[in-house]
Amino acid sequence: MKLLVVGSMAFDAIETPFGKTDKILGGAATYIGIASSVLKTDVSLVSVVGGDFPQEYFDMLKNRHVNVEGVEIIREGKSFFWSGKYHNDLNTRDTLATEVNVLSQFDPKVPGHAQEAEVLLLGNLDPAIQLSVLKKMKKRPQLVILDTMNFWMDTTWETLMKMIAQTDVITINDEEARQLSGEYSLVKAAQKISQMGPKYVIIKKGEHGALLFYEDKVFAIPALLLEDVFDPTGAGDTFAGGFAAHLAKTGDFSFENMKSAVIVGSAMASYTVEKFGTERLQEITKDDLQKRIDEFKQLTTFEVSLNAE
Repeated sequence: MKLLVVGSMAFDAIETPFGKTDKILGGAATYIGIASSVLKTDVSLVSVVGGDFPQEYFDMLKNRHVNVEGVEIIREGKSFFWSGKYHNDLNTRDTLATEVNVLSQFDPKVPGHAQEAEVLLLGNLDPAIQLSVLKKMKKRPQLVILDTMNFWMDTTWETLMKMIAQTDVITINDEEARQLSGEYSLVKAAQKISQMGPKYVIIKKGEHGALLFYEDKVFAIPALLLEDVFDPTGAGDTFAGGFAAHLAKTGDFSFENMKSAVIVGSAMASYTVEKFGTERLQEITKDDLQKRIDEFKQLTTFEVSLNAE
């Protein structure tokens, strides 16, 4: 199955307790594209960059068989830029700079070959842009996956509700789930969000793992305990990329396979945080990913007997 990804391609400048970077490759679509390529999924990106976006980044994506025909280049403009500093716990951060640049003009151009993609992953963007992508598809994708954030809840509530109503899977963090639903309990939050439209609700809890809700079923996965955590930037996007890529690769949208996709996404994201930006993600192979999935299995599999004398 084809996977179509709509999201940002950008520059990030990151500072953590373990070091700092100048401008490096970032953006949701970038992380998702690289994650998808690890699974050798047929993936196309739709985004916009400025004339300052290096050709070497396009070459890297093309070499990984990521289709970038849908990435518009505004030669006279500058690419989206974000700078942030993480606190010691790596769970909180301060935004130092946000330069929207060409992303403010983003009118997604969906190439003909991607207009019939079976899986559509809409990265964290203005919900009006996300809705416009749906209208540009020749037919509704079999699976629409949505990522959003509290900023859109604060500023574009009605449009966001329209987008959520057309979504099959929504991925948000616990704080966003509580804001979107008005419920503190994540179980109640997921129930209320599912009533808005999505069949599946994924609530990401950072270093505490992720939750998958479907009807009256819940699947929980912890986060791996890692020796090296340098930079959490892009971990959520990598999770979404691994999740969506697995579903597109298998073509199976059952609850059981959604559980597998959550594990794949979590395993993929656990690599991203080990180096700055996309550096670690670019290094891993499918075999590496399998090893980390096996670690999840060892972490969560157990047998208990209460009948021993």
